Amino acid sequence: MHRPFRVLAINPGSTSTKIACFDDEHPLMEETLRHSVEELQPFPSINAQFALRRDAVLSALETAAIPLDTLSATVGRGGLIRPVSGGTYRVNATMLADLEHGVLGEHASNLGGVLAREIAVATGRSDVEAYIVDPVVVDELEPLARYSGTSLFERASIFHALNQRAVARKAADQLGVAYESSRFVVAHLGGGITVGAHRNGRVVDVNDGLNGDGPFTPERSGSLPALKIVDLCFSGDMDRADIKRRIKGGGGLVDYLGTNDGLEIAARIDRGDEGATEVLEAMAYQVAKEIGAMSTVLERNPDAILITGGYAYDERLVEWIRRRVDFLAPVHVYPGEDEMTALAAGALRVLRGEEQPREYTG
Repeated sequence: MHRPFRVLAINPGSTSTKIACFDDEHPLMEETLRHSVEELQPFPSINAQFALRRDAVLSALETAAIPLDTLSATVGRGGLIRPVSGGTYRVNATMLADLEHGVLGEHASNLGGVLAREIAVATGRSDVEAYIVDPVVVDELEPLARYSGTSLFERASIFHALNQRAVARKAADQLGVAYESSRFVVAHLGGGITVGAHRNGRVVDVNDGLNGDGPFTPERSGSLPALKIVDLCFSGDMDRADIKRRIKGGGGLVDYLGTNDGLEIAARIDRGDEGATEVLEAMAYQVAKEIGAMSTVLERNPDAILITGGYAYDERLVEWIRRRVDFLAPVHVYPGEDEMTALAAGALRVLRGEEQPREYTG
């Protein structure tokens, strides 16, 4: 009888560290370890929080009676390393250095690989490896997709890679086809929205949702007329921080409706708020346009259109998108973002020999 592979998944956020332990696909425990503002206040950087978070994870495992030496692998949320192709990556010395130095910026997810490696070593077993899976910097853009329209910079690939690829694999399994020979358009609807063209197991084009590309979102402006932004920058009415805040954090639904809370907006629509209705439908309209655009990248109709993320729980929003795009392909909905399961699944594919671990070269 097969002894289950036991995988510990670690997903650090700004004020929490989520952990989950799986025996194969069966969850043994899942917990969100909260870190208060007062607790984090003394630390000058996210990297300085390492020992605090490590000790919290070890304590939670001890409380759950999960001995370290029973782990088969550890896996952390991929941070801001240098761009890579999709897949499961072994946490090696080069990756640790880039995570610790923040080569593309400081973010809580940078601690994912570092914590995974530390706990893998703490097991005392040489066969226990640490991994990351599909970090946000997965970059598989084709050459034509990189053109921005100016030689000053290229389009970048920063998106919800972990969830998009996990959902695409799930859809492929359900359709009885291989992800590596399928064509999907995947729309992740969260605080940021990214829409990716998945062809033969690679995300060959996707909007850069982090930096203001694509549809407007619950808190981001999305693509804007460039010359109007130039005028704002030199108007004297707004400084650099103001403009960046209007694009990211204070744009989209926050700007139009004063909130990014989907439940509050739904309640306002239910009460007959026509303005809220029109704004949310406009967001659906822009998402549908992006899905249509990404379908052209595939050069034929997608096998399916997949809608995921937290806002995919809003049936009204999903229906507004569906009715504009279902002539292209069947629409499948996967609400939420099960990051812990997706992380564990990436490690399990390697442990089972279904996928070769990749080596990060920086």
